[in-house]
Amino acid sequence: MNQQQAGAQPPTGAGMNHGGHEMFDLHETLAGIINVLDQFMMFRQYVQDKELVSLLERQYDFILQQYNTVVEAFQTGQKPTVETQTYMMTQSNEVVYGLTPSQPKKPNQSLADISDQGITGHMLGLIKSMASFHAMTAVEVTNPVVRRVLADSVPNYVEMAYEIFLYQNKHGYYQVPQLTTNDTYSMLNAFAPAKNKPQMPMNQIKH
Repeated sequence: MNQQQAGAQPPTGAGMNHGGHEMFDLHETLAGIINVLDQFMMFRQYVQDKELVSLLERQYDFILQQYNTVVEAFQTGQKPTVETQTYMMTQSNEVVYGLTPSQPKKPNQSLADISDQGITGHMLGLIKSMASFHAMTAVEVTNPVVRRVLADSVPNYVEMAYEIFLYQNKHGYYQVPQLTTNDTYSMLNAFAPAKNKPQMPMNQIKH
């Protein structure tokens, strides 16, 4: 045992307000956030479109701050200095529907084949994964502050994923097919609202 280990004091109070499963999940979550940040940094050197550069850097900065917020909440068990922020995307919500002919996709043959289209696909996959991972981790966390920080982060990842999708859709990278008018109508009207509160069964257990 070295001197630093010998002199280290175990955490007490709020710092110990974590379950064992939570500790493992938070390590995976934080490592996952770092992975996203590192990959965004690598993507940056290949991006050609200035609008995509701005989108990537804006999301990178937001995720970096979110990472610091999670780290602080995890280590202290207390309300973080910088609370979870709300991500504000800049893309228009207008979606282009329909399919137009395009070249089939295939693996790149070299780094020279890396394109903005491919980079946005990687970005979308990473952000969608983090949205799911944060949601799954949040429901396993016992510390109420960390749980709230993770839960509040999910809508932000959803918004960032939507922003990337909208950018892709606008540039024809992500096309959105639609059903026929009749099929759409049938699907829309496949469910009806519950007008009255259902009568719940009585407890059948006899004492």
